[in-house]
Amino acid sequence: MNELISLWLSEQGVSSQYLASSSVAVGIGLILLIACVSFYLAKHQILTLVHKLIINSKNTWDDALIEHNVLTRMTLLLPLVLILFLTPLILESTSSASSVLILLSKILLTFQISRSISAVLNVSRSIYRESAKQRFVPLNAIIQIIKLVLYLVTSIVIISLIIDRSPVYLLSGLGALTAVLLLVFQDTIKGLVASIQISANRMVVAGDWIELPKYGADGDVIEIGLNTVKIENFDKTITTVPTYALIDDSFKNWRNMYHTGARRIKRTIIIDIGSIDFYSSEKISQLTDAHLLQNYLTDKKQELGLDQQIESNEENSQSLAAMNSRQLTNIGTFRAYITQYLQQNSFVRDDLTCMVRQLTATQTGLPLEVYCFANTTNWVEYEAIQADIFDHLFAIAPQFGLRIFQHPSGHDWQKNT
Repeated sequence: MNELISLWLSEQGVSSQYLASSSVAVGIGLILLIACVSFYLAKHQILTLVHKLIINSKNTWDDALIEHNVLTRMTLLLPLVLILFLTPLILESTSSASSVLILLSKILLTFQISRSISAVLNVSRSIYRESAKQRFVPLNAIIQIIKLVLYLVTSIVIISLIIDRSPVYLLSGLGALTAVLLLVFQDTIKGLVASIQISANRMVVAGDWIELPKYGADGDVIEIGLNTVKIENFDKTITTVPTYALIDDSFKNWRNMYHTGARRIKRTIIIDIGSIDFYSSEKISQLTDAHLLQNYLTDKKQELGLDQQIESNEENSQSLAAMNSRQLTNIGTFRAYITQYLQQNSFVRDDLTCMVRQLTATQTGLPLEVYCFANTTNWVEYEAIQADIFDHLFAIAPQFGLRIFQHPSGHDWQKNT
């Protein structure tokens, strides 16, 4: 081919002095022209047709090929392959231009093959995220390791092409650099080990709500990488923590809450101890009309013999009756009311723990803790359910003769004066 180019140039009147260099220049131009035409046809004709077929197909996985530019990167392989095979045919194999052009094409071809493989790995990760129900496999970390090895091998191959030595020659020298590599990639190695442990123990997957107070992270995991884990906090900020921090430090994972479909309500009401007292017979009679307390009062009357106590109280003082027998208290009745109120509430799960208990009295009063589960994990709905429950309890407490404790405010001092 080079002889044909030289013959054609001599017919065009090119002097023999510039014939060799001119034939090399024309040969390089012809090679690049063929490569550019092939790239144009591949990208703007064939690739456009393939994109249309992918978009119109019913499959969704092939859309990832377009999203991650797999086909676009592969189209660059065609002109590089053509340059590699056309150069010996068009140019003299002994010329320096041919050697340089072949070397550049091999380097670019090696690099572009690595980029194409990297894009295919991105496609596999995207398909896994969309199809997997429980993403316990640390695919993101595995893919990053594969990419790291891929580009490391690519670098070794490119260097071997430049120095014209076998890649085995370079790999044999890496043994002496093992300690240095371990020092440089210590975070990567720790991240890989942590990713394996996280996957094996099913500790965290993308989408979990976790809390890491040490790092100020409280939100959803959006990515588990080889070196870092990205957490989107509820204020829409992003916290990045080392992957191995999930192994070294403790954290709270709320995944099981979502699987259960319920979220716990655990909040206390502080009762002023000075307002706790026994119920009189008149008050018991009034409470009998309360629908939620009817069964409770009926059982208590039978258990404590309140009907006989009411008759004896007409002859004895109330204080002596309280000392000589068991009596109903307003705090106990209030607890029973709250329990019944929660059990009949359609927004509270009746198949999970539901109770009202007393905690240890403090200098601020007697805490009554409400412990139950809302039937939703939606944050907004959960807060509304919890607020409705305690709105009612705060408003109904005075009906039982109980005072909710709060520190004196300016309004309290104003009323006293």
